Amino acid sequence: MVKKIPKKKYEINTHKKFFEISNSFYEAGKLAFDFEYYNAAGVLIIHSAIALSDALTIKYSSTKSAGENHYEIIHLIKDVIPYSEDMSKAINHLSRLIDYKTNISYSGDFYSKSDVSKLIKYYERFSIWAKKLF
Repeated sequence: MVKKIPKKKYEINTHKKFFEISNSFYEAGKLAFDFEYYNAAGVLIIHSAIALSDALTIKYSSTKSAGENHYEIIHLIKDVIPYSEDMSKAINHLSRLIDYKTNISYSGDFYSKSDVSKLIKYYERFSIWAKKLF
């Protein structure tokens, strides 16, 4: 049985707001990184990727994932955007970012410069693909 992804409808032009939110999170994440607030930087970078994902799915389907499980956005992207090899690689980077989300937010662990540098790398690789679609 195929699990239905909970979605919320949006006007298609709303994707621009989510795109700007993504950029705002990313820029704030870079500032936090520069000031060595690595956990804050990591959370912002991850949320930037999620907002960018939402912008994509709104642009292509007027919907975004409404569930608690952030991995559902991956399934929604695959449902609404035609497959390409670049997409597969980008989705892998997004998945890695989501892998870190719970840990960086709630584990109590301190993240290092190298930890967050990885997250930035994953985000940048995902965003190169995603931004081509706008």
